[in-house]
Amino acid sequence: MNVIEINLENAKQYLVDESFNRPVLIDFWADWCAPCKTLMPILEKLANEYAGAFLLAKVNADEMNMISSQFGVRSLPTVMLMKDGQPIDGFAGALPEKEVRELLDKYLPKLWEKLVTDAQTFIMAGDFNSALPLLRQAYDESKHDAAIAYLLVQCHLELNRIDNAEAILATVKAADQDAHYQQLLAEIELKKQAAKSPELVALEAAHAREPDNLQFAYDLAIQYHAELAHRPALELFIGILRKNRNFADGAVKKTFTDILTSLGKGDALAIEFQRKLFTLLY
Repeated sequence: MNVIEINLENAKQYLVDESFNRPVLIDFWADWCAPCKTLMPILEKLANEYAGAFLLAKVNADEMNMISSQFGVRSLPTVMLMKDGQPIDGFAGALPEKEVRELLDKYLPKLWEKLVTDAQTFIMAGDFNSALPLLRQAYDESKHDAAIAYLLVQCHLELNRIDNAEAILATVKAADQDAHYQQLLAEIELKKQAAKSPELVALEAAHAREPDNLQFAYDLAIQYHAELAHRPALELFIGILRKNRNFADGAVKKTFTDILTSLGKGDALAIEFQRKLFTLLY
C-alpha cells in the first residue's frame, strides 16, 4: 500500500502505528484549496515511485477537523512526515516536486538501494542473470558505487563472463580499491588462466604467428566465444570486419551481433562494441 485515505477508524493505525514501520507522509488538504490540488498529484506520484518506502496518508481537513487540530494544522496544504510516532519534518504550501523529493531523500533509502536488495535476493538464490540488470541500473543511479561494482563483478564471474568482470573492476577508483578489490582481481586472474583450453592456447599461438591471417583470427574468435571470453572475441571480430565485412559469408557479423544480444540490454561491453560496429558500418 502506497496511499491511503484517513478516517477516524484508521487514523491511529496509519498515522501513528505505521510510522514505526516506515515514514508516513501526511497530506492535510481540502476540496476548496487550489494549492492542495496542485500538490496532491506530486505526492501521489512520489508515493508510487518509491513503491512503499513511505506511506502517503491523505487527510481531508474539513471532514477530519479533529485530527487536523490534534496535529496543529493552521493552513492548507500542510504536509508532515511522521517517524516512530513523532513528526520529524514537513512544510506548508505547495512545493515543487524537486523540493518534496529532497525532503524525502533525507529520510528514505535511495531508490537504487532497493534495487541492490532485490539483486542480492536473486544472488542468494543463485539467479545471477536476474541480478545483473538490477545491479547495472543501481550502479548507474548510484554514480558508480564501488560496493555495487563488486557485486556486478561477482555476478559476471559466476556466469564466467571474465572480460565483463575485468572491465567493471577497472572502473573502480583507486581510493576504493580495498581488500575486496584485490580479492576479485586475483579471482579474475585465476579464472583467466583456468579458462584457457589446449585448443585456445594452440589458436592463440597460430594467430600470433600470422596476425594478418583472417581465418586464424576467425577461428580464435570463435573459440573465445565458445569459452565465454567475450571481449577478445569481439575485438577479433571487429578487426576482421574492418578488413573484410563479408568474411565467412557474413558469419562474422552475425556471431558478433549474437554476442551483443546475449550480453543483454544495458551491458557496458555490448554498448561499447555496438558503437564500434555502428561507426564501422555507417
